Amino acid sequence: MVNRKLFRPTLTDVKEQQFTPARPAAPAPQAVPQRKKPAPPEQTHAENFYFVKQMQSRTPVAVVLTDGEVVRGSVEWYDRDCIKLTRTGSPNLLLYKHVIKYIYKDGDDAAHGGSNGSNGHGLNGSNGSNGDGHHDED
Repeated sequence: MVNRKLFRPTLTDVKEQQFTPARPAAPAPQAVPQRKKPAPPEQTHAENFYFVKQMQSRTPVAVVLTDGEVVRGSVEWYDRDCIKLTRTGSPNLLLYKHVIKYIYKDGDDAAHGGSNGSNGHGLNGSNGSNGDGHHDED
């Protein structure tokens, strides 16, 4: 068996070099070494996760554009620069991402906080009563 030398230092060597100065310097005003926060990851893949989930479930979405226009449909595919919105009764759209202000799930469930938060009674727990004990008809 051959004893191999590591090309990189061990973790303890790196920590010792980080906290012990190479040359004696003037005493620092603060004796406790400051640790920097690690930089956030360059790519979180959150956008990819969101679009794949919406495409697989064919979730109806509303896309608000920078000029305030709202278009509705479902995301068929996306790439780095644009998304394809499939619509029923209207032409499909290819939207550049730089003109999209934000996207949200469209539909009744989304308006009431999704299936978990919806109690089936509308907003604020209303049960359709108009206040005098009678129910409003739709």
